[in-house]
Amino acid sequence: MARHASRAEYDRQTPNASPPSADRKSIGEYLIHRLRDYGVRDVFGIPGDYVLSFYGMLEQSPIRVIGCTREDCAGFAADAYARLNGMGAVCVTYCVGGLSVCNSVAGAYAEKSPVVVIAGAPGLGERVNNPLLHHKVRDFRTQAEVFEKICVAGTELTDPQTAFRDIDRVLDAAARFKRPVFIELPRDMVNVVPLTTRAYQRPPCQSDASALREAADEAARLISNSRQPVIVAGVEVHRFGLQDQLLSLAEQAGIPIAATILGKSVIRETHPLYLGLYEGAMGREAVTQFVEASDCLLLLGTFMTDLNLGIYTANLDPAKCIYATSEQLRIHHHHYHDVQLGDFIEELAARNPVPRQRTIPADLHACETSDPSGGPFVVEAERPITITRLMARLNEQIDDATIVIADTGDALFAATELTTHDRTDFISAAYYTSMGFAVPAALGAQAARPADRVVAICGDGAFQMTGMELSTIVRHGFAPVVIVLDNRGYGTERILHPGDWQYNEIQPWQYARLPEVLGGGTGYEVRTEGELDAAFQAAWNDRRGPSLIQVHLAIGDTSRALQRLAERLGQRV
Repeated sequence: MARHASRAEYDRQTPNASPPSADRKSIGEYLIHRLRDYGVRDVFGIPGDYVLSFYGMLEQSPIRVIGCTREDCAGFAADAYARLNGMGAVCVTYCVGGLSVCNSVAGAYAEKSPVVVIAGAPGLGERVNNPLLHHKVRDFRTQAEVFEKICVAGTELTDPQTAFRDIDRVLDAAARFKRPVFIELPRDMVNVVPLTTRAYQRPPCQSDASALREAADEAARLISNSRQPVIVAGVEVHRFGLQDQLLSLAEQAGIPIAATILGKSVIRETHPLYLGLYEGAMGREAVTQFVEASDCLLLLGTFMTDLNLGIYTANLDPAKCIYATSEQLRIHHHHYHDVQLGDFIEELAARNPVPRQRTIPADLHACETSDPSGGPFVVEAERPITITRLMARLNEQIDDATIVIADTGDALFAATELTTHDRTDFISAAYYTSMGFAVPAALGAQAARPADRVVAICGDGAFQMTGMELSTIVRHGFAPVVIVLDNRGYGTERILHPGDWQYNEIQPWQYARLPEVLGGGTGYEVRTEGELDAAFQAAWNDRRGPSLIQVHLAIGDTSRALQRLAERLGQRV
């Protein structure tokens, strides 16, 4: 984020800068034009005086402005939108807005979500003699310096001659690297029309042909000589749109596919080659044993995080692994440089490796929350609801037009047992694990896919952080189903650190009555399976507004996945 010529210097050089015309765009107009080129139809955020001029320009453009209740909520919404749409954007004011959205942007960086952060700033003409302007922290570059740490690229649009090129460079980085970027727009630059512009030259982004060929040859040979190959697919297959290439490779070679927790729904989970989630000892034992018995593991687009690896209980021998991401390619102990992930998968499939076919046991296709008899879920009307039975009933409800969003905690761990029916229809902050993600993410998902049924699952602690974003959902007429797991506190921490700790308790709310307060939607209060069944049926048939289902759970009721996690992580806590 280099510093450029000041606005005052530019004005002296070009005193007769003309206003925008039909064929010449201002800096603000060009930014809007380029966002639309990348498919951004909605921008989330909160206005403030340093960005009001650009907000006015946005509102007059085809882009819809979705005002949120908090900046971090706007960031979560933009993150979910980006995961479904390919790119998202959030627009906030200087420092008080920008620094408030940092947590959401950090999560987007950690989980590779291309969010464009547009932040206002004091005008360049206002900065003479370093005045103490409101919102300023330390110096005028503090905001930009903070975002340098959590974005893959950024710019301060202080030089009209290079502004268009800088916008192009930053947006290109978001699209190429699938990570957030930062654009700071001083308020007196929004309407400036550059007299000349410098075209952006995108750096070459292609694989080294020799390295690609050699890597694909080695990988194909290892697969063909293997007896039990397995693919472990990760989140980058989502982000880079490589599902078809992955399936082509797997189907022609008959290789079973597992997914990481961050990559859940990377393919439809009803596919005959799908095994389930691989999470080391934290996951289902049958899946863990099947994956770890493999003599050739293809880790494709997979980040090896602690949760993906079951708190590092995964037993993966590097001497049996082909590890390919957008950032590196390692085959056993050989490293290949400058090989693109998509190119590698396509070249590998083109070699048509033929390993020995491996039978997938029938029990691997069964969801852990399914009825033990193997039949459909049977409601026991008077039975108190548990989180495992809730997920089993929800599993009967979701289809290929459902997007499931899981918040951090047992909302996530329990929801991993759901069977998703389409690609990219399970969203969570499964690596960064920031509480409060789900409700604002539901806003972003509904904006991106208004025709789909969005289901957000969150604990009561997470809901109390960001649940008031339901107000924005009501305002825009969206109709997600929000399930609040009400166990009156931080359930995950209770099981990780057992004891009568008051810091895990929260004030109980009457969540089901919040739609009355917000002026839209319907609330349901659930204690039994019969009440849950009735609430699901009513909510699914209601598109007038959001449905909030408050599910009373016993303190100490947890999913089996969380129990397994506690056994591993609890010792460290």
